[in-house]
Amino acid sequence: MTNLADFSISTRWPAQNPNILQLYSLGTPNGVKISIMLEEIGLPYEAHKISFADNDQFTPEFLEVSPNNKIPAIIDPNGPGGEAVAIFESAAILIYLAEQSGQMLPTDPKQRLETLSWLMFQMGSVGPMLGQLGFFHRFAGKDIDDPRPKQRYVDEVKRILGVIEKQLEGRDWITGTYSIADIAIVPWLQTITKFYDAASLVELDTRKNVQAYIDRFAARPAVEKGWGVPA
Repeated sequence: MTNLADFSISTRWPAQNPNILQLYSLGTPNGVKISIMLEEIGLPYEAHKISFADNDQFTPEFLEVSPNNKIPAIIDPNGPGGEAVAIFESAAILIYLAEQSGQMLPTDPKQRLETLSWLMFQMGSVGPMLGQLGFFHRFAGKDIDDPRPKQRYVDEVKRILGVIEKQLEGRDWITGTYSIADIAIVPWLQTITKFYDAASLVELDTRKNVQAYIDRFAARPAVEKGWGVPA
């Protein structure tokens, strides 16, 4: 039987309580998806900071649980069959936690598929495009003289905001009911103002539904707490 102690990451980042879920993360939009989810469903967990400044993501111990050297990752010591299981990729973790808890993912087949579709929309479009916007507008890419890369991602983020704006018409949440799709999407929307200072660049003020959606999400206690994990 596989236990938490069988993973070398447990020696580099020891668990205070090896019987509860272990989260290896950082306060990025991908990382906080999982801390917010865990706060929403009330599942006990311990958070371990994976420091990019210290290149923790490239250590053999972390790569054992996240081969693509990306956060977040988890180890659930009470996984399938009572064995410890490691999971990487934020969408996979969200689905796992939703299924384990019976929360944040509808059981009705059609509603479930709709929720998963919007979750994959975040993974395939929202995250990658906003991440590139941040790179070319705020971080190292801003020093590139050629304006075309930045403009490509500005235009694509505007398009994505239009998709979300239309979907939210008459809805509080992306599918009508708060779910893992919202937990995946909104932290990335928050980066527009939280990290990138790009609200005017992507004309966020013209997207009233999106703005209200972000505010609605930010007001949730689990969201406020989740953004602070790990400390």
